[in-house]
Parts: sequence; C-alpha cells; structure tokens
Amino acid sequence: MLVVGMAYQFTPNLGSLFNRQTGTPALKVNGETVTVEDLEALRRGNPVLSSADSGLLGDDFKTYVVAQKARQVLYIQAAKDIDVSRNDVNAEVTKVREQNNLTDNKAWTDALQGAGLTDAAFRKQVRDGLAVQRKVDSIKATAAPATDAEAQLYYTLNKDNFVSDARIVGRQIVVADEAKAKSLLAQVKAGGDFAALATANSTENKDRGGALGPLENGAPRPVAQVALPAEVGTAAFALTEGGVTDVIKSGGKFYIVKVEKFLAPAPKPFADAKTDVLTAVNEQKKNAAVEVWGDKLAADMKIEYIDLNWKAEDPTVAKVSGQNIPYSEVIGQVVGNEQFTGLLQQVPAEQAAQLVNGILKPQVVQSLIQGYAARTVAQDQKLALVGTRPELAAALAAYGARDVQVTDSDVQKYYQENLEQFKTPASGTVTEASFKDRAQAVAFRNSWTGGNFTQAATKAGGTVSERGAVTGGDGKLGEELNAAVFTATTLKTAGDGSLTDVVQVGTRYSVAYVADLKRATTQPLSAVRAQIEQQVLGTKKNEVGTAFVAKQVAALKPTDNLKTVLAAQEKRVTAAAPKPTTPATPTPGTPATPATGSDTPATGTPATPATDTPATETPAPETPATPAETP
Repeated sequence: MLVVGMAYQFTPNLGSLFNRQTGTPALKVNGETVTVEDLEALRRGNPVLSSADSGLLGDDFKTYVVAQKARQVLYIQAAKDIDVSRNDVNAEVTKVREQNNLTDNKAWTDALQGAGLTDAAFRKQVRDGLAVQRKVDSIKATAAPATDAEAQLYYTLNKDNFVSDARIVGRQIVVADEAKAKSLLAQVKAGGDFAALATANSTENKDRGGALGPLENGAPRPVAQVALPAEVGTAAFALTEGGVTDVIKSGGKFYIVKVEKFLAPAPKPFADAKTDVLTAVNEQKKNAAVEVWGDKLAADMKIEYIDLNWKAEDPTVAKVSGQNIPYSEVIGQVVGNEQFTGLLQQVPAEQAAQLVNGILKPQVVQSLIQGYAARTVAQDQKLALVGTRPELAAALAAYGARDVQVTDSDVQKYYQENLEQFKTPASGTVTEASFKDRAQAVAFRNSWTGGNFTQAATKAGGTVSERGAVTGGDGKLGEELNAAVFTATTLKTAGDGSLTDVVQVGTRYSVAYVADLKRATTQPLSAVRAQIEQQVLGTKKNEVGTAFVAKQVAALKPTDNLKTVLAAQEKRVTAAAPKPTTPATPTPGTPATPATGSDTPATGTPATPATDTPATETPAPETPATPAETP
C-alpha cells in the first residue's frame, strides 16, 4: 500500500482510524460523498497538514488532502468485491481494543462517541480496510515471477546488498577461573603454543586445539560473529589484522580468542545469493503491479465539488513519455520531507512556502519526471529492470554507474582534503592551580612531585580549579593553558600525571596538573583506506548515475510547468485573501453617532440597536455549487 501512497491503513492509534460518517457534503468521488468532516479529520491527523489552512501552504495542503482522500475512496470502491467475514472484522476490532486498552465496554463506547462514531460505523471502516489490504494482495498475486535476466541484472546492480558476513579463522581458550585465564594469556603472549594450551586447559573445543570452527584439511573453518558470545565476538572481530584478545568474561566463563585470519565481508556469488535476489525482484514486480493498478483507478476518477471551499486545484505540473504528473504528487513529497518539517518549526508559513517553492519543489519535480520516465528509458535501453517508478529510477542510476572505479589517486586526494576527520584530538583530565605571582607558581611547580595536588597547591597559596575532562581546543581552557597542556613538549612528570610550565593567564600565573593525557593522533591512510574507498565510490557512483539518468530523460524532452502552476496559485490565493476594510469617515460638521454595535454609518438618525446579525455585513446568498470534474 505504501507504493501508491494509500492513506487507508490500520494503526493502533484510534484517532487516525476514526473518520465521521455523517456531516456536511464536500465533494463526490465517483458518485460517493466525502464530507467536510472527513477531510478535516485527515488534515488534523497530520501535524504538517494542520500547520496552515490559508495562504500558499494552506492551498497546497487542501489539494493534497483532497487527493489523498479521493485515493482512499477509490481503493475502498475497488475492493467492494472482496469478501470480509464478520469474524474477520471482530478479530480486528478486538485487536484494536486491546492495543488501546479499551476492553471495557463503557470505555470503548466513550471512545467511539468521542470520535463521532457508532460501533457499526467503526466496524464498517475495519471491513473496508481489510478489504483494501486483501485487494492489494490479490493485485500482487497477478505479478509475473522474476525471470533469470531480471534476477541477474538486479544482482549485478545491487551486489552490496548480497554480502557475506565478516568471518574469522581462530581458536579460543575457555576456562572458569579468571586467575587461570590471565595466567594462560601471559603464556600466550610469551610465545606459548595457543592450540596446545587450549587442548590442555580449555573447557570448549579442546579436542581440536580450541579451533572455533570444525577442522577441514587440518585447518579451522571460518566462523561468523554469532558463533561467539556477544562480548567475546565484539572483541575478536575488532582484530581485523589478527591477534589475541584480552581475557573477556561472559556468562560466568573467561575467554581468550586468537584471530589467525580476518575475512572481510565480500559479495556472495550469484548462485549463493539467487534465492534472496529472486525474493527482492518478485517484491518489486508486485509493488509495480499495485502502482499500475492505482494509476488506472486514478485515471478513471471523477470528482464533483459540492462545497466550493474545498475545491482543489490539482493541475499537471510536468509531462514526460505521454504521462501527466499531478501537482498533488509534488506536495505529497514536500509534506513527507524532513527538511520541510523542520523549516515549518523555524519560520512563518508564508516564508516557508516561498523557500519551498524556490528550492524544494523544483527538485521534487525533476525527481518525479525521472521516475515517470524511468520505465520508458529502461525499455529503450532494453534493460530487464522492474519495479515502481522510484525503484526504476534508482536502478537506472545504478546501471549508469556500474563501471565506476576508485583509483589510488582518488583515495590520496580525499585523504589529504579531509585530513581533519581522521585526527583524534588530544585529551586529558586537567586541574589548574592559579597563583598571584610567578615566583609562587614556579616554586610550587619545582617542589611538587606527587600526592594530593589540590591540597599542595592550596597550601602553596594557589587557587585550584577542577577543569575535568578536557579535549584540546574545546574552549574549557584559555588559549595559553590549552597550549601548555596539549602542545608544549616540556611537561614534567609528577605523581600519576604531568605538570605544565607556568603560564600567565590574565594577571595571574597558572600551572596545570594533567592526568590521563592522550596526545593528538592522525590515523594513517592505511588504516582508513577501506573507509575512504567506500565513501569515494559512493560519491562517484551517485554523480555518474545521476548524470546518466538526466541525459536519458532529457532525450525524452519532458516539460516542466512548475513555474506556471506556482504563478497561477499565487494569483488565485491572493485574489481569495480577505481584503482589508477602510473605516467610514464622518461627514465634516456632522457629529458621529456613538457606536451601538451596528456598522451602519451615521446619518443624523439614531442608529437601530445592534442585533445578532451585523447591520451592514449580511452575507450574500450562497451561490449553488456547480459540480466540477477534475481534469
């Protein structure tokens, strides 16, 4: 259902399920009435849609709400032929009541009444929802199974999705006594034969020298991380260059693991991945079948507007490959965009609308054009690609970038240009002693060799400040003291830490005691090469793939009408906005009649006292709505 943006779905949140069944007619979808209350419920159920009901965003949201509600009605209408038994409905209602802690009949009735529903009306909604779900399942069942060509191409373009787990070849020693484990580790580090020690001491796998996997031709078979307890596996698989772990406690036992070989994750051969590949391709084909079905329903849809306040404009915003893209699809992607949601919380609605119109909507339209064009491009290229519009567009980009490689110069360049991200800043725990004059500070630094720093510095006349854990350049220390702690090479060893030189800080003189000092380091290229290769490869593939799709789509000569649509919308919204009223000016020389609640201008005759209806603002008779059919 997510494929075609279905709004009708089940959730344990009663508020999103309850839509009033009676109310003021707003429009008809293929002859079925949708009420104002239905539309308002849909709008209120989404915090973004409910954030504005006027101006450009209000107009956008109205268009989207009408389009979503119309789609919902279409799916319910299309599922009328699906049989849903009373038992099916009862089971679903029971589940909803239990999930919402409404098993008490009175609580259930109160919840229904609060939503303006009867039990029967709610059960009808449940029945409709189950019918839609089953209809979608039946549409999916019509999709043809994946072919070998489709599976092979999908595998080729998505090898990163079919990767084996990291594995290690190794051995372990497991004992019940920590002291014994530490003694065995010391023997290993001193050059002891790990396999022999495991055979003599381990409580597990001792018959094969502690080998983690079964022996094959005399050597242990590789194992995945799940073969070890969680803590042990984490430590062992961190040894990507091989080595021996420390003693690790897990489940009342003590483990030592020797990693003889680390086998990094690698793409599975097609034969090993084929089952998963077929599952993925078949799911895409099912989703595509539902998308086509939904498009067909929408193409035949007729909307008649009864309440002109809910008349929505949903023009064609772009055309490609003989397909029209409705403006409501653009709004739908904007509404679901996290950046737009954040923007609404930072700026007024009208300012957000202008920013979205100028930046986000143009990008969305181009993305939609590529999606709508993707099937045609795939057919023109004779590619065995399947899926929904977004899936096809992504597959085309992957196809266009299939031959992209990362060179050593690419890696070197990225490393040099992004050196800062591979640096670990210096850190330490800092305590500062500040003295009134330099001689005091120097004397203290020369005399203190350990013990309680705070007591000693205070006794020597200093003022002590605990700076705590400090990272070089984080602003917790002044510039002078930061340099003395983390940059200077003249630290004096004292106690369990070090003392800095005496530095002037303002009008006073400070010396800092640093514990747990770690100097700044830069990871060598060899340590981060694999990480850089993946980052660079991803960037290059994205650039090349995007350019490939753009070129193919441009050849289809799509039209983008966004500017025209937005200009027409702004003109329409401006025209519909309330006009400011100009206060009446009294005739010179004629005293104004005191206000009595009436808006009738003074004429020298006493004004009639105001009633509930304003005297001069009687609304014009409502013009009967003319049914309108959506283009």
